[in-house]
Amino acid sequence: MDKNDMILISVDDHIIEPPDMFANHLPKKYADDAPRLVHTPDGADMWRFRDKVIPNVALNAVAGRPKEEYGLEPEGLDEIRPGCYDVDERVKDMNAGGVLASMNFPSFPGFAGRLFVTEDSDFSLALVQAYNDWHVDEWCGAHPGRFIPMTIPVIWDAELCAAEVRRNAAKGVHSLTFSENPAAMGYPSFHDPYWNPLWKALVDTDTVLNVHIGSSGKLSIPAVDSPPDVMITLQPMNIVQAAADLLWSRPVKDYPDLKIALSEGGTGWIPYFLERVDRTYEMHSTWTMQNFGGKKPSEVFRDHFMTCFISDPIGVRLRHEIGIDNIMWEMDYPHSDSMWPDAPEVLDGVLKAEQVPDDEIDKMTHLNAMRWYNFDPFKYVPRQQATVGALRAAAGDHDVSIQARSHHSSTAQEKLASFQSQITAATAQNAS
Repeated sequence: MDKNDMILISVDDHIIEPPDMFANHLPKKYADDAPRLVHTPDGADMWRFRDKVIPNVALNAVAGRPKEEYGLEPEGLDEIRPGCYDVDERVKDMNAGGVLASMNFPSFPGFAGRLFVTEDSDFSLALVQAYNDWHVDEWCGAHPGRFIPMTIPVIWDAELCAAEVRRNAAKGVHSLTFSENPAAMGYPSFHDPYWNPLWKALVDTDTVLNVHIGSSGKLSIPAVDSPPDVMITLQPMNIVQAAADLLWSRPVKDYPDLKIALSEGGTGWIPYFLERVDRTYEMHSTWTMQNFGGKKPSEVFRDHFMTCFISDPIGVRLRHEIGIDNIMWEMDYPHSDSMWPDAPEVLDGVLKAEQVPDDEIDKMTHLNAMRWYNFDPFKYVPRQQATVGALRAAAGDHDVSIQARSHHSSTAQEKLASFQSQITAATAQNAS
C-alpha cells in the first residue's frame, strides 16, 4: 500500500485545554470556584484550582519544536503550536499530518480526572460533567467525524461514574478514560465488587475502558537519582502491571463483553506477556482457583483488550502473536514520542519493512478503531477524502516546519536539574 492511500485514526493524542473551556458548561453558582489558567510574570501559564497548582500547562507538548527544546517544557500557551489547544488549528495539523481522526486524552485534570475530586461531591460532579460536555459538544462537535469522543470518569463514586457513562453514551460517546490503578489513588481495586455498576454501564452502552499509562498519578521511579532516560524508557511498559491486574480480575470473567484499551503502552511486550500468563495458568490455576471457562488467558486477553502502537517494529513483526484484531495505531500528538507531521512516513517504513499486507494495514490503521469505538468517520468525510494524500492536499500551505518556540534558554544541565526536582517531589507525593 502506498502511504498516501493509508487511512489513519489515532487512538491516543492529547489536548492542552484552553482557558475558556468551563465558560459554557459549568453552573454559574460554581463559576468563581472553577479552575483558572493564570499567566505568571515570568511568562508561564498554570492551572490553579483551590490550593492545587498544575505548574506546567503544556507538559511535553513539543510537537513542531526542535529536539533541543524537548524536556519538561513548554510552560506557556505561546510556546506551543495552536493546534494543541485550538480545535480548528488541531484539524489543520491533523490534515497536514495525514490523520483522519483522533481520540484526545485530557491534560490538566489528569487522565482519570483526579484534580476534580473535592470534599463536595456535587461540585466535583459539576466539574466532571462540564469537562465532558466541553470535550464532546465543543471540541469533538466542532468537526464531526474527526474526533472519537472520550469522557473522564467520576472516579470517586462507582454509581455516579456509571450514570455519567450512560449520560454520555446517549450522546454517542463510547470511550471512557480511567485509572490504570485505582487502588493507588485510594479507591477500591479492579478486584472489588464496588465497581460493578461501572462494568455494567460500560457493557450496556458498549463503552471502552481506556487505561492510559500514568493515569493514577503515581510514577514508577527506580531511584530518585535515576536519569530521566530510565523513566522515559519504562513509561510504556508500566502498562504491563495494569494488563495483568485486569486480565486476572473478576470483571473480565463476569462481563464477557467488557472492552479495555491499553493506551500508550506499545505492543512489543505482548507476545511474551501472553506466553507468561498461559504458563502461569497452567502451573498455578489449581491452587489460585482461576477459571476462564475453558479458555486460555491469552484467548481471554484477545477477547477483551485492545493495544496501540506508534511505530513498534517488533510489535508489527509479531502482530499475529498479538492478534491482528487487537492492534490500533496512535500518534501521541503533541508529545515527544509523536512522529507528527511525518507519522505516515515513519509508519510506512515499518509496514513495508515487515511486508504487511493491505488488509492488515487497514485493520491496524483505522478499521479496528472504528469497530472498537463504534466510530464511523465516513458518515462525514468521504473515504476518498480521508486518505493521507487527500488530507495533506486539503491542508494546503499549512506550516508544519520545525520552529524554536521556547522563551527560556535552559541548558541541558538546567533541564536535568528541573527534572530531578520534580521527580523528588513526585516521589514524596507517591510515598504519602
